[in-house]
Amino acid sequence: MGNNSSETRLVKPIFWISTLYFAMGIPFVTINAVSGIMYKDMGISDSKITFWTALIMFSWTLKPLWSPFLEIYKTKKFFVVATQFAIGILFALIALSLPMPDFFKYSIALFAVVAFCGATHDIAADGTYINFLTNKEQAKYIGWQGAFYNLAKIISSGVLVYFAGVLEKTKGVTNAWMIIMGIYGLLFFALAVYHYAVLPKENKQEKQTQKAGNVRKELLEVITSFFKKKNIMWAVLFIILYRFAEGFAIKIAPLFFKAPRTSGGLGLSTSEIGLIYGTYGSAAFILGSVLAGYFIAARGLKRSLIWLCSAFNIPFVVYALLAYFQPTELLPVGVAVVVEYFGYGFGFVGLMLYIMQQIAPGEHKTAHYAFATGIMNLGVMIPGMFSGMISDWVGYKMFFIWVLIATIPAFIVTWLVPFSYPEKLKED
Repeated sequence: MGNNSSETRLVKPIFWISTLYFAMGIPFVTINAVSGIMYKDMGISDSKITFWTALIMFSWTLKPLWSPFLEIYKTKKFFVVATQFAIGILFALIALSLPMPDFFKYSIALFAVVAFCGATHDIAADGTYINFLTNKEQAKYIGWQGAFYNLAKIISSGVLVYFAGVLEKTKGVTNAWMIIMGIYGLLFFALAVYHYAVLPKENKQEKQTQKAGNVRKELLEVITSFFKKKNIMWAVLFIILYRFAEGFAIKIAPLFFKAPRTSGGLGLSTSEIGLIYGTYGSAAFILGSVLAGYFIAARGLKRSLIWLCSAFNIPFVVYALLAYFQPTELLPVGVAVVVEYFGYGFGFVGLMLYIMQQIAPGEHKTAHYAFATGIMNLGVMIPGMFSGMISDWVGYKMFFIWVLIATIPAFIVTWLVPFSYPEKLKED
């Protein structure tokens, strides 16, 4: 039950939910996608980009392990504001590191700290949402939460990447990306100040005070009870392998777009990538996600799951076609990205709903949901780390053929995965 006292409800929830989840989306998208385009512009190899930008995403996998300890110290508002301010400083430092001779090692280290702060921010933001909203309000605002998270994707990998491409023509590559990283820094300073003013406060008497030893014991109980669940190893295998091919494709696709045609790429400019990959692709993802909800509601998850898996994995064929034909027109590239991202959004909903309905239920529902999503990220992170090495070795054409082969385990495990809890297709 949320906290609704007048002391804590100074502004309507929509005014902080929108900005809070927008702030949540920026670090993840920037590290996962935008940093790769920046490093490609600055002459870093695909293998180096994919390995390190995937590895530093590990914080989002591990975040359930330190989330209980945030309950011991300070408040959720404190951690939201502190991490946003820290991220602002870190982006400013990244901007300053780019002209240095060893810019890659300094900037990637700073991005790793951004990832840790971003993962910690996610914990505090979700905690704020759950703690200060009633069940009815949580349902009311869940759509806005997703919309503003995806708006962060459009702004970061769309608008700002496009702007970086425009700046490159007059300022040069290094200065262009210094400006973009500086914009990220200023954005987070502004968000920190804004959330300091508008986020609800926890009453001191309601703040839980626990000892670290009790929290460790509770965390151990959450982990052990998770692995005692019925059919849990099948479920873990499913959530890892469902996104296995995506882990390869998602890291290389923007680098493939940027690579010169003589190297097997499409030779697109940074602005063109920002336009089609960040903006049109993100819009298609949102549309696919919405339609998938209606599709599952009509058929049930169990009957829908193999279709969702197909929608998620089969569209990767568009990258193989682009690598084979290397079109010179922008239209077929844009259509391919829209098709792939629509399927991505449509199929991704099935995975998240399976975690929610078939893995999370039980005594530690929220903690098990967070733990399962952390494990899920391994299925993307590990192949992403080695995607650049494989593409450098076999070339883009054969790499995207490999991506299609890598979809096979997803179909097998989706076909065989058990449903431990009966579905409720009708409301009680």
